[in-house]
Amino acid sequence: MKSLSTIGLLICSNLFMTLAWYGHLKFKDMGSLASMGVPMIILVSWGIALFEYCFQVPANRIGYIDNGGPFNLWELKVMQEVISLTVFTIFTLVVFKNETLRWNHLVGFIFLILAVYFIFKK
Repeated sequence: MKSLSTIGLLICSNLFMTLAWYGHLKFKDMGSLASMGVPMIILVSWGIALFEYCFQVPANRIGYIDNGGPFNLWELKVMQEVISLTVFTIFTLVVFKNETLRWNHLVGFIFLILAVYFIFKK
């Protein structure tokens, strides 16, 4: 159960992280948000990122082996990276219609899957 909780919280965290880091790039298409200056965009992104931390910190605390969880730090980090890139890929394809998923991206993802394999190999 701690494994699923950790993964679920990491997914939620990365949804907010991706929105905070890249969502503002679509503000130009959103009426009143289009005229925001960089300082205001930073504040909005920080506000969104707060929710990222509200999920990320509990995910790591629940999942970490020294807190009774099933994962060591290496495993937590590589899971977070794979989840982050998966969420980013879906977000990019859905929100940014001008971006395409190419063969080299898929090769990179295969290497990430191999990284997960080797990190989790005992």
